[in-house]
Amino acid sequence: MYKISLITGDGIGPELSKSVTEILHAIHDKIGLKLEITTVEAGDSALKKTGKALPDSTLETIKKSDACLKAPVGESAADVIVVLRRMLDLYANIRPAKSYPNMPALKENIDLVIVRENTEDLYTGMEFDIGRSAIALRTISEEASRRIAKYAFMTADQRNGQKKVTCVHKSNVMRKTDGLFARSCAEVAKGFAKISFEQMYVDACAMNLIRQPESFDVIVTTNLFGDILSDEAAQVVGGLGMAPAANIGERFALFEPVHGAAFDIAGKEAANPSSFILSAKMMFEWLAMKNNDAGSLEVAKKIEDAVYGVVGEGTKTKDIGGNKTTGEFTQQVISKLI
Repeated sequence: MYKISLITGDGIGPELSKSVTEILHAIHDKIGLKLEITTVEAGDSALKKTGKALPDSTLETIKKSDACLKAPVGESAADVIVVLRRMLDLYANIRPAKSYPNMPALKENIDLVIVRENTEDLYTGMEFDIGRSAIALRTISEEASRRIAKYAFMTADQRNGQKKVTCVHKSNVMRKTDGLFARSCAEVAKGFAKISFEQMYVDACAMNLIRQPESFDVIVTTNLFGDILSDEAAQVVGGLGMAPAANIGERFALFEPVHGAAFDIAGKEAANPSSFILSAKMMFEWLAMKNNDAGSLEVAKKIEDAVYGVVGEGTKTKDIGGNKTTGEFTQQVISKLI
């Protein structure tokens, strides 16, 4: 049995959490992969109730689980996900971008993954006021750069893709920090002779994601650039509602949709739950790899096939121009899942 902690989040978070919980229960009851799901609070609601966006009890429950699913949280997101990434050393942020049928993707044959370093860069929060100016410190280390590069090459090797890694940086301007990142990636590339390797400046990458997104396989980049490019990539394949993400470390992993809490549609049962459902799919893939569990891998494939089948029929939630509620969409996914 796998113990899964579930952060229910803010805004549309509780609606998405209900959706993914129903799918997990269906997997437990109908497919036979046993799961124990514990819901916990973090984010704006937790901050209001306890004075902490990430309460101690929530953190302890997460640490005792096999994996964590996290719905989007609100304004206190940095005090939740950034803290969890650093505290649990979830150094690899994995964000796939894939074309699905009947979604407004720029092209039909997009299938790429952004592998983003998750613990350094400007997101360490080292900012200071100096007089009437503000200073932010950017930290890039060789150890973290080589570690994320190795993860990117291993990802490219395991995928049924082009077997290519694109290192994205801006070393012509930030010669020390991005120069170190680029050199580290190039050194790691020498150990993966079967994987092609290229380097690209971040502005050129942003342009090429629009111009020829099908040319990318695995993109490896720094924290800030990865955050921006992955949102762009999500829009290229039809929007954030189809964009899952994983935060992976050596011993633990947390899975979440790329998008935010969308307070403007909260409580309306209008949100597309696909990004969170596909995040659960990534969770089962990780559990399968970590535990050599063929059953979890089969469940992961069933989830993706179910989502693909539902959107392939033209089913859409209200937030993307359809007429289905979040719950109705979820039930259609479950009907194909089991």
